[in-house]
Amino acid sequence: MRYLLLLFVFLAFQSKGQEQVFLFSYFTDNGQDGLHLAYSKDGLKWEALNNGKSLVTPTVGQDKLMRDPFILQGKNGIFHMVWTSSWKESQIGYASSKDLINWSEQKAILVMAHEPTAKNCWAPEMVYDPQNKNYIIFWATTIPGRHSDVASSESEKGLNHRMYSTTTSDFKTFSPTKLFFNPNFSVIDATILPKGNMFYMFLKNENPNPPEKNIRITKSKNASGPYPTEVTAPITGNYWAEGPTALEVSDFVYVYFDKYTEHKYGAVRSKNMKDWEDVSDKVSFPDGVRHGTAFKVSNEIFKNLIQLK
Repeated sequence: MRYLLLLFVFLAFQSKGQEQVFLFSYFTDNGQDGLHLAYSKDGLKWEALNNGKSLVTPTVGQDKLMRDPFILQGKNGIFHMVWTSSWKESQIGYASSKDLINWSEQKAILVMAHEPTAKNCWAPEMVYDPQNKNYIIFWATTIPGRHSDVASSESEKGLNHRMYSTTTSDFKTFSPTKLFFNPNFSVIDATILPKGNMFYMFLKNENPNPPEKNIRITKSKNASGPYPTEVTAPITGNYWAEGPTALEVSDFVYVYFDKYTEHKYGAVRSKNMKDWEDVSDKVSFPDGVRHGTAFKVSNEIFKNLIQLK
């Protein structure tokens, strides 16, 4: 019975002539059980794949975590995934897949090993750089004493994040790590959306005292930047938000985010990248969804995912 229902869902996608399906990668709880996927037809209602079970179990990192899983399909069709593999180590996790079901051996990329005092490597993401024909991997790290102090809360004492990056064309060799985005506030959870001739970076102002905890935007004509450090006003509302991910759905750009103090997901959307409508009451996600990535896949990829049991 369940197989027939899943087959009906897949055929419904095909009958509407939809060439691509929206997917959402995410983790649950603390991230120890690995990668989860959900799908959507309209960008609003998201349903869990694989009966809500994880598809990949983390094997790298001291803490064996797979938090903040980010997935990007490369120019050759291969899916590349990076994630937060540990709370306090100087590395991120990496694996690849042709179908989002069967994954390569996981490996650690030692992106901050050259900085002995680096406290963390959180929420890595990627963007393809068409100008330099490579991939930019970027993440948040705190290096004590490196940047101007921000007022701390007791729970975040000593954390003052900036965005760092490395580049690769083959995910085997990587350029030396460099400072990628250095505003006058603590910043984490950056994500980049290529749109038109611009690259839009959505990011979290992480300042703890007084607390910001909101999503803002900066943009550049080049994937590699520079991105102006004078960012927009918050596009999220009077709640704490993190882990933004952007997705184009019809005429809209949706930005989904984790309302982490409320243990649920929210979203805003815009047609012009300037005026943002809060549609948190219109979106629904599987229970327990945390900090994920929204992206598109072909029906060919989706038809195998929807049959997972």
